Amino acid sequence: MMEEEDFATMFEASVKAKRISNGQTVEGRIVGIGPEVAFVDVGGKGEATIEIAELKDPDGNLEVAVGDLIQATVVSTVGGLTLSRKLIRGAATAAQLESAYRTHLPVEGKVEREVKGGYEVRIAGQRAFCPFSQMDLHRTEGAAHDGRVYEFRIIEYKEGGRNLVVSRRALLEEAQRAGAAEVRKSIVVGAVLTGRVVSVREFGAFVDLGGGVQGLLHVSEMQWARVANTSEIVKPGDEITVKVLRVDEEQQKISLGLKQLTADPWSQVQSAYEIGRVYTGRVTRIAEFGAFIELEPGIEGLAHASTFAPTGRAKGWSTEVVPGTTVAVEILTIDLEKKRIGLALVPEGSSRANAVLDPEESKPESAQPAESFGSMADTLRAALKPR
Repeated sequence: MMEEEDFATMFEASVKAKRISNGQTVEGRIVGIGPEVAFVDVGGKGEATIEIAELKDPDGNLEVAVGDLIQATVVSTVGGLTLSRKLIRGAATAAQLESAYRTHLPVEGKVEREVKGGYEVRIAGQRAFCPFSQMDLHRTEGAAHDGRVYEFRIIEYKEGGRNLVVSRRALLEEAQRAGAAEVRKSIVVGAVLTGRVVSVREFGAFVDLGGGVQGLLHVSEMQWARVANTSEIVKPGDEITVKVLRVDEEQQKISLGLKQLTADPWSQVQSAYEIGRVYTGRVTRIAEFGAFIELEPGIEGLAHASTFAPTGRAKGWSTEVVPGTTVAVEILTIDLEKKRIGLALVPEGSSRANAVLDPEESKPESAQPAESFGSMADTLRAALKPR
């Protein structure tokens, strides 16, 4: 008797399933939720399945529970019923398009051609209109989309479906928000991520880390050396690897670094430079209190105005140094903790300057501790000696 009832139940469910065809919109109740799919009772003791991913919101949270009613479209009857809340394909009827409009389900359409103000899109034999502003995340015009098949959301349904306005952008933004939720999970201080440069400004570059989540790569974090022009370091479209320096959840701001992925040149200063020796450097800029001189990329020292000998000229010491020129300098102080190096300009034409500027002429002398050269640097150096 039990076997006969089971057979009758199965037969009834089978008949019910056969009456349902692809493209049909059905209503069912969630009866079970598994790791990959949920089971839906569509009536007549027939069961269908739907992917769990289709039951989640943009943040990845499950929107339904066992017992909830949902509407979905049948996308397959092979081996059982398979449902989708996201697709109503080409065979959709006018009633199904109206249902898609009211339930915000995506529909599939083919871009026919560009028309005034947007594009003509064919959906289930119906003509629809997609404004330029609704075709992509960024406004696009031209024939780039002609002939393409996309998913759209119906945002206006009039005259029984004869007047449809659709948006592809709405779906792209939803997908972007869903992707952003996943991307943000990986954005923690210290993480090394790959992103694409979106735009470059004087103060830095904005980098897309995925899902529309952007971080700022400030000019000061691009390289250890001073950056005069950010566009010489990165360009829009470049794919770069960056390190997450700071994350401000409240302000939704992410600070990125590029130079942190290379060795800090200051870690070698103690072994590479010695107080009292003469080296060459490039003048980078002039300030009221002195001249900044780059000894190597990322290592910059200050020749304070007090270390320059009196010149008798109206403009004083600043006439002795020109940005961009190479000069000989003596190291007076090294402060590793504050990353500061005190320098003194070695007079041009002196034997010590010639030795370091023309190393082939006098290599040994350039390696010797500096001798007095009759400037105010001698006085400052003497004051710095321990008593």
